[in-house]
Amino acid sequence: MALLEVKNLEVSFGLRSGAVKALRNISFSLERGERLGLVGESGAGKSVLGFSILNLISKPGRISGGEIWFDGKNLADLSAKELRDVRGNRISMIFQDPMMTLNPVLTIGQQMIECLKAHRKISTEDARTIAIQKLKQVYIPSPETRIDQYPHELSGGMRQRIVIAIGLLMDPDIIIADEPTTALDVTIQAEIMELMVELCDRNNVALILITHDLGVVSQVTQKAIVMYAGRIIEQGPTKEIINDAQHPYTQGLMNALPQMAIPGQRLNQIRGAMPPLQRIPVGCAFNPRCDYVMDLCTKQLPGYTASGNCKVACHMVADMKRKAEQSTDEV
Repeated sequence: MALLEVKNLEVSFGLRSGAVKALRNISFSLERGERLGLVGESGAGKSVLGFSILNLISKPGRISGGEIWFDGKNLADLSAKELRDVRGNRISMIFQDPMMTLNPVLTIGQQMIECLKAHRKISTEDARTIAIQKLKQVYIPSPETRIDQYPHELSGGMRQRIVIAIGLLMDPDIIIADEPTTALDVTIQAEIMELMVELCDRNNVALILITHDLGVVSQVTQKAIVMYAGRIIEQGPTKEIINDAQHPYTQGLMNALPQMAIPGQRLNQIRGAMPPLQRIPVGCAFNPRCDYVMDLCTKQLPGYTASGNCKVACHMVADMKRKAEQSTDEV
């Protein structure tokens, strides 16, 4: 049995014009110690999916359908008290901006100790000892000194390491990292991602990495999910998706990487923009931006087609597979 299994998840937001679905028919699984990447442009639904796993969707949003099974329990059915035992304890979340996560008027130590005492019956002295140990794990220099400093006294990379240390405080089974390196420069980004992989491997912690960068996903994760307009359009082993992307949208994301462009020329980009939730096109949501659009794409939502070890929601892929099977039968 998988550590985390999401089945047909739907998340809706109630607006004056009527309810809109931010997530539609989301299904995937995550094993203990496995690293999964959620990829897509802004507005694809990646962060909403991360928040919904912990039922952190703010009103007027709500989980309107599906199941989220974690270690034998459906998180969508748990009470607020039962969810508090899971959040931060068994499943931790690392947010984009550490300065928004950390309290500026409390020292690092006060925040870490408070977190530990909220979940465990432990003395302040023991909590401080554990906090220092976690700071050492994320390679914070002079942790005995840093623990008594305030967030503004630390660099951006140091603050992000602190946030990771707080995420590791309770020895969680899963860490959900929402764009954890957005505010950092390139060299620090690489260090933080290497650190997260090392910590997950060492502690057998599963990781859900939310990002828009397929380059990062290719280096860090074992499985990948590509999202568009609130739906999974391709998922499977990361190497297979990177080396042989099937969906036109995934191909567009790959071609948009800087290393895919010819030096001195403009970077490649996908034309158009992500549709708003209120105006998702009929059929395949990507059809207004797709170079391979067919008549069927504008009328019917594509189902999932198996391609190697991947699943792809694309009429073109399904048509190509059908023709390949017919030619094989004729031979």
